[in-house]
Amino acid sequence: MILQPAGVVLGMTAFVSIWLGHVTVRTLEYRMAWLPWPAFLAAGIAVETGALMARAPLASGVLGIVGITLLWDAIELRRQERRVVRGHAPANPRNPRHVRLLAASDAGEPP
Repeated sequence: MILQPAGVVLGMTAFVSIWLGHVTVRTLEYRMAWLPWPAFLAAGIAVETGALMARAPLASGVLGIVGITLLWDAIELRRQERRVVRGHAPANPRNPRHVRLLAASDAGEPP
């Protein structure tokens, strides 16, 4: 019997990268005065390029999953800001960007 670890490795890569991406998006949106979504976009494109160039199928798969997760996190950073405006995510009164959002709307207030 030949064991194929690729499925386990790719599954764990998907789970860990999605989990870390979710936590990172929520943390960065809450704490940072500016959102680094362009850096996530650039990193995602770079990692996807590496996935296309990788010779080993397992490495290509891992890089592909991580790259797509980074690209999705760039989108989610923008969407998370809208969630704060709508009151669906917590606003940080010590974050200058959130102070502007709170002043312009009822962000952070329960519906």
